[in-house]
Amino acid sequence: MKIKNEVLRLILEAAKDSHPYEFGAFLREKYGVIYEIVLLPGTLSGRRSAVFNLMMKPIDFSIVGTVHSHPSGALWPSDEDLSMFSRTGKIHIIVGYPYTYASWKAYDRDGKEVRLEVV
Repeated sequence: MKIKNEVLRLILEAAKDSHPYEFGAFLREKYGVIYEIVLLPGTLSGRRSAVFNLMMKPIDFSIVGTVHSHPSGALWPSDEDLSMFSRTGKIHIIVGYPYTYASWKAYDRDGKEVRLEVV
């Protein structure tokens, strides 16, 4: 799977703007390329979590996963993240402080690190 450079840049900037609170959104994919983020109304952002209001998630099969930030800089998923990953798609991105191209990782629904090519 791939991610557009401009989408990754948008994610990093949104996470930076949300700091010290977590940023969270969903990922939209077409032809194997993540090309857009989807912001859900009612998402709550705190210092230790971003809570999605899943009642607001559209029925849209192009939504393939999530992205959220870790203001602590940790790039590995928490137990809560792993629980969410298993229920909300096949690809998940965590971006960490300082929100640069070197401070993000992608995971599958089982929490195994996967490679996302930036295009």
